[in-house]
Amino acid sequence: MDCQKTITIIVLNEHGVLSRISGLFAGRGYNIEALNVAPMLDSKFSKITITTKGDNKVLEQILKQLNKLIPVLKVYESDFCGLEAILIKFDIKESLNELSAIFSGYGGRLLEVNEKFAVFMAYDTSSRINNLLQAIKSFSPRDITRSGILSIEAN
Repeated sequence: MDCQKTITIIVLNEHGVLSRISGLFAGRGYNIEALNVAPMLDSKFSKITITTKGDNKVLEQILKQLNKLIPVLKVYESDFCGLEAILIKFDIKESLNELSAIFSGYGGRLLEVNEKFAVFMAYDTSSRINNLLQAIKSFSPRDITRSGILSIEAN
């Protein structure tokens, strides 16, 4: 049975690191559901958050392979606090008041409006972001961008 797993990786911030990590997944046929990379406060390191799916054997293999990569300093999958951000663009013809009410329930708000489009943003857990997408489905969103999970170790 496949399950979803979020893995956080601390790596040296050097050229080609992301290519080596994504190559590991591609070479072994593992899928990356979401990927997020950003430098840490100390610019010598970056934090990579990967969400993937697989059975327990596959997920264990992914962790072992990641720990073998040279630019990887730490790999963990322990308890974490995580959020996902989303940006959604609608035609200005949609009911912005109704959309504002829906988005406020998900930590969101109207981000920008121009003569053609309105852009809303929200941040919440992945499951609640999925619920938000169901709630706004009838408003016919024009474009959607999701960040993938942003996480920090809870312990």
